[in-house]
Amino acid sequence: MMSVRSLAGACLSAFAALGAFAVPASAQNYPTRTITMIVPFAAGGPTDVISRIVTAHMAQTLGQSIVIENVVGAGGTTATTRAARAANDGYTLVTGHMGTHAASVPLYPKLAYHPEKDFEPVALLAGTPILILARKDFPPKDLKEFVAYVRANADKVNAAHAGIGSVSHASCELLNSILDVKPVGVPFNGTGPAMNALVAGQVDYMCDQIVNAVPQINAGTIKAYAVATAERNPSLPNVPTTAEAGLPAFQAQAWNAIFAPKGTSPAIIATLNAAAIKALDDENVRKRLLELGSVIPAPTHRTPEALATLVKSEIAKWTPVLKPAS
Repeated sequence: MMSVRSLAGACLSAFAALGAFAVPASAQNYPTRTITMIVPFAAGGPTDVISRIVTAHMAQTLGQSIVIENVVGAGGTTATTRAARAANDGYTLVTGHMGTHAASVPLYPKLAYHPEKDFEPVALLAGTPILILARKDFPPKDLKEFVAYVRANADKVNAAHAGIGSVSHASCELLNSILDVKPVGVPFNGTGPAMNALVAGQVDYMCDQIVNAVPQINAGTIKAYAVATAERNPSLPNVPTTAEAGLPAFQAQAWNAIFAPKGTSPAIIATLNAAAIKALDDENVRKRLLELGSVIPAPTHRTPEALATLVKSEIAKWTPVLKPAS
């Protein structure tokens, strides 16, 4: 017969073995309180709008509020640095994008974080095609005239952007390199303020994500020369592609995605990913994103692994384009 001491020891060993495979209680119960989603740009910009649409649905699934906190500065890297240093308990996340998690690497030699090493990818939310835009009274009538005009007046025109390393900055750096021009850059704390300046006629042109531009284009407060994708966007069927308009070399599409600090539990990442996928499958969420011109990622592109691959490829893509500009 087994002694009391032996029986107790056997029980302890059994519990220890089970504990090795058990999910931590914090992950099992997650979430139990409000989650903060850091958005690296001002309210009203593309990243902010997409984040609010998706996280509103995610909050319903998770049963806890998700509070958006807009933190501006340094092309989104100020907020992203803060997110990287946050506790890895799933209660502080960041909606990153091509600028914060790819373009920032070549543009900021002393970047306080590394997109691949300091974050856990959660889920890709949306693709956002880039448009070439200008104030409504900018002289060129089409893209060919735009190219000629900017080349002839490169020392006089200016281009708005949301800060060094932002999508609007990086994509226009690509455009300007193709045109071989160096216009004056006018930085703002977010694409929303930059768009307001364009509408007011205070700046000449900018490259912006479609999400931020559809309402203004439809209202006639700005003009759109082309969308930098292979096909026209359903939300702006009358805007030609850059290939159709005579500048096929300029192809650019940004994206927005959720990231968590490095070391966040795989169980928490899985919970967040499932909530994001459920949001992207919701008819109302899809409708709102599509109306803004967003491209909803295919199911195979929504996994954390797929997002990790995207970040790696985007860093490789933008580094040779932006390194000379740093």
